[in-house]
Amino acid sequence: MTADMWRSNKYYKCVYDTIEDASDDLRTLSLKIHDNPETGLKEFKSHAWLTEYLASKGFTVEQGKSGLQTAFIARAGDKSGGVTIGICSEYDALPGIGHACGHNLIAISGIATALAIKAVIEKFNLPAQIKLFGTPSEEHDAGKITMLDAGDFEGVDVCMMLHGAPSDIIYTPFLSLNVAIVEYFGKASHASTTPWEGINALDAAMEVYTNIGLMRQQIRPDCRVHGIIENGGQAANIIPEYTRSIYIARAPKTSQVEELMIKFEKVFKAAADSTGCKLKITWRHLIKDILTNGQLSGKFEQVMNSFGVKYAPKEEQRSKLSGSTDMGNLTYAMPGIHPMFNILNLKGVDDMRVGLHTKEFEAAAALPTAHVATLRASKALAMTGIECIIDPKFLQRVKEEFKQSV
Repeated sequence: MTADMWRSNKYYKCVYDTIEDASDDLRTLSLKIHDNPETGLKEFKSHAWLTEYLASKGFTVEQGKSGLQTAFIARAGDKSGGVTIGICSEYDALPGIGHACGHNLIAISGIATALAIKAVIEKFNLPAQIKLFGTPSEEHDAGKITMLDAGDFEGVDVCMMLHGAPSDIIYTPFLSLNVAIVEYFGKASHASTTPWEGINALDAAMEVYTNIGLMRQQIRPDCRVHGIIENGGQAANIIPEYTRSIYIARAPKTSQVEELMIKFEKVFKAAADSTGCKLKITWRHLIKDILTNGQLSGKFEQVMNSFGVKYAPKEEQRSKLSGSTDMGNLTYAMPGIHPMFNILNLKGVDDMRVGLHTKEFEAAAALPTAHVATLRASKALAMTGIECIIDPKFLQRVKEEFKQSV
């Protein structure tokens, strides 16, 4: 595939022109979101700006999906049958450092991709539908899982999204993750006059912290366990009657996290038994690893190659440990991909000095280069979705691979 495709192929040309025509609007949206960071489930301004824009472009917008005030679904095309392509936008920020994960770019990448697919569906009268999912609080509350559990993604054939990064990666090794809230309930007493009458909840919390640390020797080097004691007591002269700790288990595969969860629970219960405390364990959402669909990623890579973007071999990409995302759960429910695109330069040169969740990345997410990179990747993602619509055999291969991988 060459750069000429963007002029000679009717679908490619429609995608290119649609996204370029929307560039100024998308830039304005991106900067408004970037300059007004809102943390998870509080993205009210971003939600309003995005949904108002989508409605103005002819999308039917449903707001407040799944009980999440800042979630939305914007749809266009033929909903009576055919193929349904799903795209995700994120727009929550990080506490203290704003859009240091570049979610302002993810927000507009979803809109750009959806606009392009909508234009192709309507211009060429294709029997298909595009759904853009506004998914809040990826950083904290796993909004996609809430929406998935509520049935919002039913009927979607393929779901995809983009994410800015310091490098171009298709096979991003996102880790599976779960978070445990561990609470111990003991009995308070005076630490000097009658300490023997107390049941020390901090002792239980400290046992856990120590034993989790010792457990690291027996876990795989590509797994991660970390935690904090969030509440360790109220005063030094009172035997603590209550403690609350948070522990995170991460691993390359969901099955490995489930194994770590079993080990964690044994440590938690042992501390309760040895101290006499009562125990409450609350697991948050199990965030799954990404099942990258090879057919979809192959098409995306092919289109990005036409822009001159080159990728490292698959195994080299997968060898780099990464963070976690609720998009993983979607890829276990339907075929999907989650490519990362370089926002720091357009030459494909990795620059790991500017990492995600840093002030430097937050600043980079507002630069013109990041905007150009976002629109370039959005064009590739749109053509990947369109390929699923215009080539039934391709979509069949996508779905067959998915069935084999789950």
